[in-house]
Amino acid sequence: MMNLDEIDRRILHVLSHDGRISNVDLAGKVGLSPSACLRRVQELERRDVIQGYRAQLNAAALGIGFLAYVTVGLSRHTKQEQADFEAAIKRAPQVRECHNITGTVEYLLRVETTDLPAYKHFHTEVLGALPQVATITSYIVMGSPKDERG
Repeated sequence: MMNLDEIDRRILHVLSHDGRISNVDLAGKVGLSPSACLRRVQELERRDVIQGYRAQLNAAALGIGFLAYVTVGLSRHTKQEQADFEAAIKRAPQVRECHNITGTVEYLLRVETTDLPAYKHFHTEVLGALPQVATITSYIVMGSPKDERG
């Protein structure tokens, strides 16, 4: 775990909400001079605390009208089965996130498609066709009152 002081934490908080803020504005918000603030941000980047910056995209403007979280149970619990499954998932553009989890299933996926028919195609023809997959459970997102992913 990295030793972060209060100023580092304030910098991270501001950047996590506005990654495009200017250094001058960031410095003002955290109470530093612009040069000291820039050094702090560069050090956080160098130490890999800040791993990158992303744009928050408007799903509807991109034609993404359907979101589901999907749990996947594998048929066999070997390293090779996991590696093969993960390789296949990396090739599926509908899968925006893939997490290896503990519990009764092995994976949690965030899947985005244009609509329900597109999701059905992904469910049946892509995910369901993988030989490693034993179970699929879909959780359809009806709304997202809070989403703070960076």
